[in-house]
Amino acid sequence: MESIKKIYRKGYGPSSSHTMAPHAAALQFKADHPDAHSIRVTLYGSLAATGRGHRTDKALQDGAAPLPVEIVWRPEVVLPFHTNGMHFEALDPQGRTTADWTIYSVGGGALANETTSVTEEHVYSMSTLSEILPYIEREGLTYWEYVEQCEGPAIWDYLQDMWNTMQETIRQGLQAEGVIPGGLHLRSKARQYYVRASSYKPSLQSRALVIAYALATSERNAVGGYIVTAPTCGSSGVLPAVLYHLQQAHGFTDTEILRAMATAALFANVIKHNASLSGAEVGCQGEVGSACVMAAVAANQLFGGSPQQIEYAAEMAMEHNLGLTCDPMCGLVQIPCIERNAMAALRALDINIYAMMSDGKHIITFDKVVRTMKRTGHDLPSLYKETALGGLAVDE
Repeated sequence: MESIKKIYRKGYGPSSSHTMAPHAAALQFKADHPDAHSIRVTLYGSLAATGRGHRTDKALQDGAAPLPVEIVWRPEVVLPFHTNGMHFEALDPQGRTTADWTIYSVGGGALANETTSVTEEHVYSMSTLSEILPYIEREGLTYWEYVEQCEGPAIWDYLQDMWNTMQETIRQGLQAEGVIPGGLHLRSKARQYYVRASSYKPSLQSRALVIAYALATSERNAVGGYIVTAPTCGSSGVLPAVLYHLQQAHGFTDTEILRAMATAALFANVIKHNASLSGAEVGCQGEVGSACVMAAVAANQLFGGSPQQIEYAAEMAMEHNLGLTCDPMCGLVQIPCIERNAMAALRALDINIYAMMSDGKHIITFDKVVRTMKRTGHDLPSLYKETALGGLAVDE
């Protein structure tokens, strides 16, 4: 498996697949072809179907600037490697193609094609919990200590930077008001929920604050704000909401938060390696489902869960998000995405309680539920996988 740095990435929303990765691809192609007079990019499949709503065209133009960019939209064509395909062409002054490159946005801001697996830097020699869990038990390690063992001590500075950005995004989101761009006329609600939470009794206030924190990040993402993928842009509100609330309410230190982030990313890495984090490939179970896993294991670790209980929390979080569709209205990361982040954050905290009450023993393993998620995602019709052609996206 690759570094968990690939799980946490800073950038502008609203979509890691549709904005972060295409922007990075345009930057790379421009750098590789400095003599190009202009660039033509053909977008395929899901990337083309919802690219306008996700601002893919702007991401490509910004990445290739100052070169002119011609964009061709081909939603009806799905390339074999992944549904989020991009074909770049470098053009001379006469419009003739001098070089080309096909690359795919595979989720979480990552780029890949048929040859990238050869160049991946495999930081982790083990890629399943059936390998990792026995190893850390035998060596007397925690999950976060295993991450440090593989990544090196520099990982903590990286995670501190990510945590600082997550907190700032929440603070900005709690102050923002107005209508979120895109045509749905959806107003920001984070500040409203945050203010209303103060009038509730402590037990209800706690949950209301978690909702407000999740909305804060998700709404910043929806307006193209600066966020951290966790593990994607569309699911970026879940983990920060849970961590921010637990630090505010229970006084966990930054060191404890960073260790929880390391464990959370390790589990997301297992999902990424063995299944997918891409809503276009496996539906929202790969995005919000994975984010719920991250938040559940982070909370469980913070409250003293054993390695077995943490693995149980991860399994439950994915199990109860199986089959979750990705059907954004108008192709925007707004409905149901924003609200879904808040619900997943609450669910993660409930899962933590359930796992803490157990002895960690259970029948379905995390690895099995990840394999099931992958099969379920591939069985889902394409109209339920980020194409905005089915489900809630249909205008009835």
